[in-house]
Amino acid sequence: MDISICLCTFRRPALLDQLLAELACQNYDGLRAEIVVVDNDAAGSGLAVVDSWRTRMPIPLHSDQEPTPNIALARNAAVRKSQGEFILFIDDDESPEPDWVQHMMATQRANDADAVIGPVGPRYPAGVAEWIKQGGFFAAPSRPTGTRLGYSQAYSGNTLLRRAAIAGLPGPFDPAFGVTGGSDTMLFWELERQGAKTVWCEEGLVTEDVPVQRAKLKWILRRAYRGGQSFVRAEITRLHGVQRYQRAAWLGARACVQLVVAGGLALLNLPFSRAGAARWLRTACAQLGKLGALIGHRYREYAKQ
Repeated sequence: MDISICLCTFRRPALLDQLLAELACQNYDGLRAEIVVVDNDAAGSGLAVVDSWRTRMPIPLHSDQEPTPNIALARNAAVRKSQGEFILFIDDDESPEPDWVQHMMATQRANDADAVIGPVGPRYPAGVAEWIKQGGFFAAPSRPTGTRLGYSQAYSGNTLLRRAAIAGLPGPFDPAFGVTGGSDTMLFWELERQGAKTVWCEEGLVTEDVPVQRAKLKWILRRAYRGGQSFVRAEITRLHGVQRYQRAAWLGARACVQLVVAGGLALLNLPFSRAGAARWLRTACAQLGKLGALIGHRYREYAKQ
């Protein structure tokens, strides 16, 4: 098997059905491919959707269930269930372009990469404020294809992984980060430490629904807070002894300075640009998240009811 397209789902059957319809229309020419769906809902709310697609999908379609609400455990189950030499992750609220798989694989081959990251662009519903769009809070970065990425620039929402690169890693996603976020950051830190090559694929675009409840300043600031926490946890978890305390002290001092600067710039921007003020406020909240992580606070963004 050349490639396994893996996705985890949780109580979003309509979006799952839409994604499977789009995967059925993908260009798989020259590839031996399969799809693996892991339902992270103990009630198995997505399994019936998968069953409805088994006879209509042009490539093998497999499913599994991870009843414990933890995104890292669900991703690990997908890795175990898959058989491909390469594993391509996509989220259940994302939509790929028709040649998405081909673009990601072509970039891997051209760069002999261990991991390939593609952009995730936003799909806004009606009624989203213009300043939210102008602020670029959900916009994908743009980089030349083949650009080398560091671990802090990588994520799992649109990611191709070489199985051999992760074969020796426990998990490979760490369940300790499964409800707070950051398991993908930890994975890419470990890959970078081992000398793995991660590159960007500009053509490998997927788009993501931005629900109305997310297109608000409150959600944006919470996500920034969680991102700051994930960054600090990834930075200090990998260290031990004196090195850990030294790194924590440096990160805390830097976050304090950045918090003051970002907060001041947010106030200065407020009379002129709501989007600009919000961007600086987001930066300030990320620093608060870092400080929160250093004193032991954990924001459980992915905790599921």
